[in-house]
Amino acid sequence: MTALVLVMGVSGAGKSTVGPLIAAGLGLRFDDADSFHPAANVAKMSRGEALDDADRAPWLDAIGAHLAAHRGIGCVVTCSALKRAYRDRLRAAAPDLRLVYLQGDMALVAARQAAREGHFMPASLVASQFATLEPPAPEEGAILLDVAATPEALAEAAIAGVRR
Repeated sequence: MTALVLVMGVSGAGKSTVGPLIAAGLGLRFDDADSFHPAANVAKMSRGEALDDADRAPWLDAIGAHLAAHRGIGCVVTCSALKRAYRDRLRAAAPDLRLVYLQGDMALVAARQAAREGHFMPASLVASQFATLEPPAPEEGAILLDVAATPEALAEAAIAGVRR
């Protein structure tokens, strides 16, 4: 399979856990969006400051370039892709991009984020992520998955959706 798959959702939704499972199930490379952040973004989030559109632009462009480089090869990439404009920017680089949206209750996501160890994104920023979030519209064709399910069940549902 040569699909380009974007696993999206707020921080703490499970992208870094579910993404590799999807990639393995599809036989594709996995890349976590966190590795595309400029150092200034990581420092800003580490201080508990939310990123703005200007901060996200080079990050989104780097992810878009990565996706474009894997057209015809395929890969699975995580990225919060909170706004439609961000997803449109990524689709400009990779028009055949498939979205897997990990959606969930803010209390559940915040609890998971608070339990994460060694991650630069503090739980205090979860509310800002939900405030920024524009869930995918029906015409975006996203595969919608509830994060209350197990990572394995989420990956299975995502793989089935991508293969359809």
